[in-house]
Amino acid sequence: MDDNRALLVIVDAANVVGSVPDGWWRDRRGAAERLRDRLAADGLPGSPGPVEIVLVVEGAARGVEPVPGVRVESAPGSGDDRIVELVAEAGPRRRLVVTADRELRRRVTELGADVTGPRAVRG
Repeated sequence: MDDNRALLVIVDAANVVGSVPDGWWRDRRGAAERLRDRLAADGLPGSPGPVEIVLVVEGAARGVEPVPGVRVESAPGSGDDRIVELVAEAGPRRRLVVTADRELRRRVTELGADVTGPRAVRG
């Protein structure tokens, strides 16, 4: 979806997956795929209107494939840096970053994005 009216939701996969100690560290890619699938099924609960979801993966989770409803960005380096780039590239449209990382939250709010914590997508 390339609709500037849609809320752009950028999900920090490593931070969201890491927010629950469920053994994700044994299979980082699998954990990112489960998050991707949950996002595809549930979207952003409580969000009215159209939503475009981008899942940013890094490290061992790179290469996770997109599915309908979720675009996947494999960060070539830092996932946080890629998220900041995506926020900047999106321009004036509504942007919401899902992360608990304080420094990332600071960086994206300086660019005008809103932020919410991992619980928004963990269900």
